[in-house]
Amino acid sequence: MRVFLAVHLPKLPLEVFRPKWSPEPAHGSAVLEKDKVIIADATARTAGVRLGMKRGGVLTLSPETEMHERDMGREGAAQREAGIALMRFSPEVALLDEATVVVEVGASLRLFGGLLALSREAKAVLGALGFTARISAAPTGQGAWLLAKHGNRRVLKLASLEHRLSALPMAAVPEVRPFFDWFNGLGCETVADIRRLPRAGLQRRCGEHLLDSLDRAFGTAPELFDWLELPPTFSARIEMPDRLEHADGAVFAAHRLIVQLCGWLCAKQLAVTGVRLSLEHERGRDAIEPTIVDIALGEPTWREEHLVRLLKERLHRIELAAPMIALRLDATNVEPAAPASDTLFPEPGGSKEDHQKLLELLVARLGEENVLRPAPTADHRPEIANRWIPVSQKKKPDPLPDGLPRPTWMLDTPVRLLMRKHRPFYGSPLRMVSPGERIEAGWFDGELVTRDYFVAQGEDTSCYWIYRERVSSRDAEEEQRWFLHGLFG
Repeated sequence: MRVFLAVHLPKLPLEVFRPKWSPEPAHGSAVLEKDKVIIADATARTAGVRLGMKRGGVLTLSPETEMHERDMGREGAAQREAGIALMRFSPEVALLDEATVVVEVGASLRLFGGLLALSREAKAVLGALGFTARISAAPTGQGAWLLAKHGNRRVLKLASLEHRLSALPMAAVPEVRPFFDWFNGLGCETVADIRRLPRAGLQRRCGEHLLDSLDRAFGTAPELFDWLELPPTFSARIEMPDRLEHADGAVFAAHRLIVQLCGWLCAKQLAVTGVRLSLEHERGRDAIEPTIVDIALGEPTWREEHLVRLLKERLHRIELAAPMIALRLDATNVEPAAPASDTLFPEPGGSKEDHQKLLELLVARLGEENVLRPAPTADHRPEIANRWIPVSQKKKPDPLPDGLPRPTWMLDTPVRLLMRKHRPFYGSPLRMVSPGERIEAGWFDGELVTRDYFVAQGEDTSCYWIYRERVSSRDAEEEQRWFLHGLFG
């Protein structure tokens, strides 16, 4: 069963200048085309601005209202952004006239929990982009497109679609508008009235495009779409409505870019392992290099919420050197997406992916230098062998010696222990519970150590890794020195 989701963006001319998440001007905004108002927000309408009003009238009634000249290029780019973002639901996306995007979702309904749930997710995606949307669904793309422009309506059967389309005003069909006066003179008001007219006469009077459009909408003729093609690499840019002094203010705009990235990844069946966010500053004579935010992921992902959380944490820690005017997001590393796990029972304590997401979030919040992992080095000296590196560094650790005890926590600098009754003391007298391990190394780099290590236990059964320094026979009269070097968990 073919099901088409049609998304109409009725406020697109205005929202390309002022997305919903940007602060609204106190006196409203309006978009003009050929010096006439084609759309105005609620604040401007309250001030008396009306559709079709000329620029002079707007200046007379509300001189503080922001006026923008319609930019068809920006509208086309915004419509394409919406189409890319909607590709998370299906790779078959087409951009149609009058700010409408059509998505063939018949194969995706079960995956997303049905048509109603899918429509809600699509509306949330468009809301993150800053767009107002009307969403309709129908068995034909042309039919869904007509329904979307006249409210949120969802039908799955051709009979129901015919009933809904027949009740639409005839001006809803673009091919009817050039002949509106002629049809009006015949007493036609709805699409049903036009369909009742003789087809031969309609074709002679209006041409074949009108009948072809109606046939495709009602499902009696095949439909062909020019599906949206994606670039091989992802790079998206967005200009800020105003200059931003703090990086936190770019979270909403960064979310908009992430939504597009996730649509691109789903359509390409890819996952991202590295992204770069460029915070652009003023250009020109006093140009400043962009502030670069690189995020490396331990595991490939295409999940919007995880990427947004990472970017949010990183932006919170950035202090801008200059006001920000634009954002750019690039996918620096991608790879084929792994299929979802088919394990019947979930992993105890969370999956490997959940663990990696936690580490990535900690890195974003605390900084790469503060989230470390062990990376043992092949050296007998514990202070050399015990190395810690950032979790993002891909280095395979050297194998540890087999059968030898090693503590969970190593001290950066060994602590010299007190001696009481010829026994090392650390909170309580310590007794040896393991044979000695002699380590003598470092002669090759001038850092010679000669030690005998033992596992010692206190009265509270806590275990410690301690060593005594080996002394020569001529220094035997000196008291032996013991040091604490590690603690067992």
